[in-house]
Amino acid sequence: MAQQKPTQNEYRQSNIMTNILFGSRWLQLPLYLGLIVAQAVYVFFFGVELVHLVSTAHKIKEADIMLIVLGLIDVVMISNLLIMVIVGGYETFVSRLNLQGHPDEPDWLSHVNANLLKVKLATAIIGISSIHLLKTFINAENLDEKTLYWQTWIHVTFVVSAVAIAYIDKLMSHSAQIKH
Repeated sequence: MAQQKPTQNEYRQSNIMTNILFGSRWLQLPLYLGLIVAQAVYVFFFGVELVHLVSTAHKIKEADIMLIVLGLIDVVMISNLLIMVIVGGYETFVSRLNLQGHPDEPDWLSHVNANLLKVKLATAIIGISSIHLLKTFINAENLDEKTLYWQTWIHVTFVVSAVAIAYIDKLMSHSAQIKH
């Protein structure tokens, strides 16, 4: 049975719907701009904490300095996470950034996809969780055993989840290679 060609009206309606659906990706732009504002807040917070560290360094204990520095590292790691989400998400889901040949183009951006972004995010979350867990262990004498227990299990859960996400990504990329 021969397939009928779509009429001009059907083609126009299909094209309009396609343009609406594809154009809806731009609704994510305000979300990425909001994350840029959130990152600016983190930059401000980092500055406040750094000034606090420098101004009180001569008066506080080494353990307190270490906790403040770990807090600063935590802010940097969260900021890195924000950059991955903003740049990688925009590139993957909204529009190309056209950075080819730019000297500052991140290496990972050239092969970013939704699965790789998930693995990178999971890895970053493990790093952030590690910093929090280290801060908890440094301050363990001031915390109860239940807090230590739950933070450790939450961290282990993040690690297991990240390994599972990476494994699933590996399986999916392997099956995609077999198809091609």
